[in-house]
Amino acid sequence: MTAPPAGRPLDGDQPFRSALRLLGTHRRRVAAAVCFMAVKETPLWLMPVITGRVIDVLVAGGPLRELWLWTALAVVALLQNYPNMVQYTKRYMGAVRTIGVDLRNALTDRLQNLSIGFHTRVSSAIVQTKVVRDVENVELMFQQIAHPLLSALMVVVGAVVVTAVAIPQFLPFYALTIPIAVGLRHVLGRRSRRRNEELRREVERFSARVGEMATLMPITRAHGLERTAAERVADGARHVRDAGFQLDLLNGRFSALSWVSMQLLGVLCLVLAAFASLSGALRITPGEVVQLSSYFTLLTGAVTNLLVLLPVGARGLESIRSIAEVLEEPDLEVNAGRRTVRSISGHLRLEGVSYRYPGADGGALHDVTLEVRPGQTVAFVGPSGSGKSTLLNLVLGFVRPTAGRVLVDGADAATLDLRSVRRHVSVVPQEPVLFEGSVRENVTYGLEDVEDERVRRALADANATGFVDALPQGWDTVVGERGARLSGGQRQRLAIARALIRDPRVLLLDEATSALDPEAESAVQQALTRLMRGRTTLVVAHRLATVRAADRIVVLDGGRVVESGNRHELLAAGGRYAQLEGAQRL
Repeated sequence: MTAPPAGRPLDGDQPFRSALRLLGTHRRRVAAAVCFMAVKETPLWLMPVITGRVIDVLVAGGPLRELWLWTALAVVALLQNYPNMVQYTKRYMGAVRTIGVDLRNALTDRLQNLSIGFHTRVSSAIVQTKVVRDVENVELMFQQIAHPLLSALMVVVGAVVVTAVAIPQFLPFYALTIPIAVGLRHVLGRRSRRRNEELRREVERFSARVGEMATLMPITRAHGLERTAAERVADGARHVRDAGFQLDLLNGRFSALSWVSMQLLGVLCLVLAAFASLSGALRITPGEVVQLSSYFTLLTGAVTNLLVLLPVGARGLESIRSIAEVLEEPDLEVNAGRRTVRSISGHLRLEGVSYRYPGADGGALHDVTLEVRPGQTVAFVGPSGSGKSTLLNLVLGFVRPTAGRVLVDGADAATLDLRSVRRHVSVVPQEPVLFEGSVRENVTYGLEDVEDERVRRALADANATGFVDALPQGWDTVVGERGARLSGGQRQRLAIARALIRDPRVLLLDEATSALDPEAESAVQQALTRLMRGRTTLVVAHRLATVRAADRIVVLDGGRVVESGNRHELLAAGGRYAQLEGAQRL
């Protein structure tokens, strides 16, 4: 990657400098493109000179030889435009497209390293907007502004040099465009930034609502809330429309003001040049009057184009701020420099672990001490909010204890590269996550060169062979987004096959059968029994019937361990577990 996140990340407070830094990562290609552009734009400043000389030849009545000479020069200047434009496009747009790829890769890498807490707080639709729309805005900024900016620069340089040689008295007149342009830019700047930020925030909120609508579609249909869902999205669309319309009004006023100001300057230049020639105040030929007028028209036109493109630049700079929000986000899961784990036995220990979610009034877990030996199955039960899932997240390292420590094979997890630990861990959640791909691709996700026999064995052990073989293309059948073409039990068995094929040492089951009907639960439970064999297993369960055979059952209440033992011991004690099991029999 060549994007700046490999060194210093984008600076959301200095988006213009960040834009220059992005171009600087491809300085050779950009420099070559500027050189080709300088040659390509030669006709811009040369054609007014040629036009003026042709008019003077015409007024003087010859000679024809000079007419043909200027004509030949014009033809050569115009023809060279094509090959040099192609070379400019190859180099500059190649750099811009690479910047787009680099930014998307940098965002993706950063998102993979940000904590689960960040992903819990930020909607996936907003993240998608940053990766897709904001990067596209940055590309458009570079693409649409560079050509007019370089053209304007060539016009200014050519016009100033030629005028300085021929009619230096008119040079101060060109300088009038600068304070006008700066003044107009100052008027637009602050308001444009505010309007662009408002529009970006509204688009992000709208994207989040669209994502929610798609996720909640089954609930919406089941409760007949289609109108409510549509109104909720429509309300977001109206806010985007209003914010966009206010920005459009601002840009429209600015565009008109820029155009009128520059055209008035052009007329003034033409009249002054003609007056100077007619009055004899300056020795200016008719051709030079045309030349001066043409230069000023080109100059004011170029400045007008740049001013009109300022909204594109403002939108691109706002998108750089948006991208920087992710690249500068400090909530990282830090693994760099920590010890890499090659293998684990599955010995887990929690020592005085407590955890409080940011902003929460109370703690989710309080002083939990627990040891799980290799190959043991430990189940966690208790009412909703008792801390069961938080405990699994602590073992996975998704969250860090606010007190105490988690040990893996005797080593403090805070000293380990958790990515290497997780290679020996598999998770089967309540809602299995499948992607738009084939059955085989979902089962072997993240693995390379997996033999067919290994896939068949995993499917068989997961009780999935029967329904997979019945699919139209077998395991090459595409399951649809989130596995939409499969039943809940089928998706869960594929999740179990995905875990089996990795042969993990530690297995985490989070309410893995709670959403299934009895028949599907039976098939999944058989697969889970095979999966758990010989592995350290932590089970979060709501249905107590699924954890009766566990080596130990830990009862949580209010974030504290209130009981621990096997089923028979807990029933004999007649405590909290006995109450829970008795309630489920009713």
